[in-house]
Amino acid sequence: MAVAIGDLGKLLDRVEAVAPQLDASQLALTLASAALADQLTAYEARMADITESTKLKAVQHIAQRTDAMARVSVDAQARAMEDAARTAFRNELNPTLQRVTLPLQQLAELARQGARPWEWWLTHAATAVLSAAISWGLAAWFWTR
Repeated sequence: MAVAIGDLGKLLDRVEAVAPQLDASQLALTLASAALADQLTAYEARMADITESTKLKAVQHIAQRTDAMARVSVDAQARAMEDAARTAFRNELNPTLQRVTLPLQQLAELARQGARPWEWWLTHAATAVLSAAISWGLAAWFWTR
């Protein structure tokens, strides 16, 4: 029993020697916990900034892509509408216009041919009058000489 009491004394001495180390460890652990809490606050602030920046860039990228897709879509629709208009004009309006314009062209041609029949006679009459005047002028000139 004396040995056990001696061992118990040694054990108590060791426990008493460990107590200041445990206090020092507890203090170091408390300081590390406070430092870690500060770092965590700074990390959260940085992550919030990064998240906000990422959101802004994502929204800008989505807006740019949407704008580009809208432009492409508008161009494609415009081309499709032009093609549809050409096809409709070619297939539906062109034959109708030809049916309407053909008689009008024929009528215009007839009008051009017979609108002024007197012009042909007027040209011949002017030629005859002019040649008679020149002949009379030459005869009078020769006669006066």
